[in-house]
Parts: sequence; C-alpha cells; structure tokens
Amino acid sequence: MKVELARRVKLKQKFTTKRGLRQVKYTILGREMNQGLIFKLVLYGIFIVTSYVYMNPILKMLVKMVMSAKDLIDPTVTWIPSSVYLGHVVEAWKLLDYPKSLSISLLIAISTAVLHCISCGLAGYALARLDVPFKKTILFLVFLAFIIPPQVVILPTIMVYTKLGLNGHLLTLILPSIFGFGVKGALFVIIFRQFFSTQPKALEEAARIDGASALRFYVRVMFPLARPAILVVLLFSFVWTWNDTYYPRMFLGSSGDMPLALKMSFIDSQLTTFITNGGLPEYLAEPIKMGASFLVILPPLILYLFAQRYFVESVERTGLVE
Repeated sequence: MKVELARRVKLKQKFTTKRGLRQVKYTILGREMNQGLIFKLVLYGIFIVTSYVYMNPILKMLVKMVMSAKDLIDPTVTWIPSSVYLGHVVEAWKLLDYPKSLSISLLIAISTAVLHCISCGLAGYALARLDVPFKKTILFLVFLAFIIPPQVVILPTIMVYTKLGLNGHLLTLILPSIFGFGVKGALFVIIFRQFFSTQPKALEEAARIDGASALRFYVRVMFPLARPAILVVLLFSFVWTWNDTYYPRMFLGSSGDMPLALKMSFIDSQLTTFITNGGLPEYLAEPIKMGASFLVILPPLILYLFAQRYFVESVERTGLVE
C-alpha cells in the first residue's frame, strides 16, 4: 500500500513538473516571438503601410507643385520631376495675396486661442471646483452646446452682429472666444474641467486657510498648474480656427479681408475663370492648387513640428486618453 501511494505521488510530481516546464517553455517561446525578427517585421510593415496612407496625398502635393510644364504633360514622370520649378508656388502666392491673408489668419487664430484659454479655463475651473448654483444644469448645457452644429445658431448670430454693426469685421470671429464660444469652445471648457477635477483639494484648502479668494487661487495656483491643458487648448483652437471656412464665409463673405482658408476656397473659381478666358492652360491648374494648399498648411505644420512632443505629453496629462 505504501509503495503504491509513493508511486502515485511520484507520478503526480512528475506530471506537475512536466506541465510547469511546458508552461515555462510556452512563455519563453512567446517572449522570443515578441522580440523576434518576424514580429518586428510585421509590426513595422503595419506602421509603414499606415504612414503611407496618410503621407501619400502630402507627397503627391509636394511633387506636383514643383513640376515644370514639361513634366506635367510627360506621362512617364510621376514621382521624381526632372527639375524643380517654383513658378506654381509663386502664382499661388499671388492668388492668395499671401502676406495679407497670412497676417489676418495669424491675428484671428492666435487671438482666438489665447482668449479660449482664458475664458474656457475660468469656466472649467468653476464647473470643477466651485459650488455654483445650477451647476449640473450648466454642465448639461455645455455638453449640449458641444453637440449642436453651428448651422443651428448661425442665423441668430448674424442678426446680432448686424444690429451691432459688426458684420464683415474681423472682430466677429474673435468675439465669441471671449465668452468661451466660437469653434469648439464647449470642448475646451470640458478639457479644463477634466484637468482641474484631477487636482488635489489640499491645495484649495491651504489657500482658503491663508485667506486667498477663489479668483486669486485660480490665477496664482491652478492656472499655472494647467499648462498641459493650456497647450492642448492652444493648439486645438489655433488649428481649428486656422482651418475654419464656415464662420469666415458667413461673416466675411463680402469683405476684402479674408483668412487663408477662405481664400483657398475661392482659388478654384479663379483658376476656372483664367482657363475659360484662355489665360491659363488647364493642366497648370492642379499644380497651382497644390502650391496654394502647401502655403495654407505650412504655418500649422511648422507649429506642430515644434510642439509635437509637448502636445502628446499634454494630451496624456489632461485625461483625454482615458
């Protein structure tokens, strides 16, 4: 009996040892596969294909805008032009009235971004840390303002601007951001609220003991701490305002002062007129459009290249990825 029991215990230990060794073997094999050449090749292959999908239009734009007339009519030239020709970019520069339009776009985008940080920061702090009346109702209205399309409120806005005598003025694009409205203003309030909600309440309690008011505590402590949220709102507001054509078309359609994005929307009709009048060959219209597109996206692209690292870190710290 004892011999049989010992034999069973020995077999059980042997089976358990084999199963444990098998699990360790599979674990090591999985790690080797994760760190192996095949896994890396598949991973980098996915990255390259995805990057190509996004970069292909930009690469085509860059190639087309520097092609000469000879390369444009040559079917054998697709990616590498025989020579670099910048005449299309010069023509696009003239059609966009680039210096004037660039200064208008910078004025509107920078002013709107800064004012969004100030107004939306105050609103986000109040919704996150202060006991204001009807707080839940206000928060619901903020979310509602985020999902309502701008076409719903554009007519009353135009009527108000007309009564104030501001229709056709650049101030019509800057004024909404003073009150936390404008392009995606409600989203910026939500971003600041999310960030301020994560801050420790001990800071606020210490400030109250020292006799600091809520506004002073916000200006001295909370707003400097909100650098990640400020950077996110600055970049989002700048890029969205820069690319916006709806509000400028509604408010500045009859004005001569137009930002770059709105000027870009009129280039197609201008080139069509030139082609109809015989002043421009039809095959030159596309490279001029590509040159204009490059000039329009160049300032935000430069801004993102310099702020990319800080932008990614700020998005993670504001809680947008949670």
